[in-house]
Amino acid sequence: MRNIGLIANFNVKEKAQTALLVADKLEAFDCKILIPSQYKEKIFRGMMHRSNFEYLSYDEIYERAELAIVLGGDGFILDASRRAAPLGVPILGINLGRVGYMAELEVDELDLIEKYFTGEYRIDERAMLEVRVISSGELQKFSSYALNDVVIANGSTARIVDLQLLDNGEPISTYRADGLIVATPTGSTAYSLSAGGPIVDPKLSCFCVTPICPHSLGARPIVFPDSAKLEIKNICVREKLLHLTLDGKATFDMFYGDVAEISRAKLSTKLVRIKSGGFYSKIRAKKFM
Repeated sequence: MRNIGLIANFNVKEKAQTALLVADKLEAFDCKILIPSQYKEKIFRGMMHRSNFEYLSYDEIYERAELAIVLGGDGFILDASRRAAPLGVPILGINLGRVGYMAELEVDELDLIEKYFTGEYRIDERAMLEVRVISSGELQKFSSYALNDVVIANGSTARIVDLQLLDNGEPISTYRADGLIVATPTGSTAYSLSAGGPIVDPKLSCFCVTPICPHSLGARPIVFPDSAKLEIKNICVREKLLHLTLDGKATFDMFYGDVAEISRAKLSTKLVRIKSGGFYSKIRAKKFM
C-alpha cells in the first residue's frame, strides 16, 4: 500500500469536496491517504471519512508519504515546500487559488493524477534559499528556508528604510527604498515581478535582488549567480526594527545592525510535472506574458 499525503483546507466546503474527488481517484491505486489530524473531527462530522484515511500531524505525514498532493493556491504549496523539501517528498499541486503558478493541475484535470502511478511524470527541482539572521553581536538569531523569496521591509508602515547589500563581504550598494526582495527563479514571477524584477527561467542557477520603490533613479534589479553569499544589513537609524518575511508568510524581526545572510540552500523543492509544456507555456497560460 502506498502512502499519499492529501493536504487541503477541509474547513472550506469547496476545497473539502475537491479533496474527496482526489481521494476517489486514489482508491484505484491501493493508497493509504494521510490527512492532517486537525481536520479529523470536521471530516467525521461531515461524514467525509473513508476507510483508507489515516490522520496524522503534518510532520508525520511528510515523514511517511511518498507524495504530497497539495490542494490550494501558491501560498499553500509554498508552505508545503518547507515541510517536504528536507525529506525529499515530491509535491503534486492542484490549483484552488487565483493564480496557481506552481500547481500542476486544475480541478477539471484530476483524471491526470493516474499518470503519477503509471510513471508518466517528471520531477521539476526548484532551488531554495537558506536564510540566517546574525545579530550585531555575531549571534545567530534564526535560520530558515524559502522557495520564492526573502523580503526585508518596514512592515505595515509605509516609510523608506536604509539597507546595505554585500556579496561575499564585498559592498554592492546601499539602498533607500521601501525594502529589498531576494528571489529565486521560481519567485521571480511573484512579488519581485510586481516590483519591476525580471522573469527568470527556473533552469538558470541564479537569484535576483529587486529594490521595492527605490528612492533613486539608478537602483535596478541585479541578478547574481547562485554561488553568491549575499548579506543584507539593517542600517536604518530612524526605525526601531525591520521585518524579514519568507515566502510571504513567516516573519522575523531585524534590529539595527542585524545582517541577513542569504545563499542557495542544499535543499530543493520537487514538483511533480504530468502535463506537456514547460516554463513558458505556464507563464503564458497565467497571463504573465
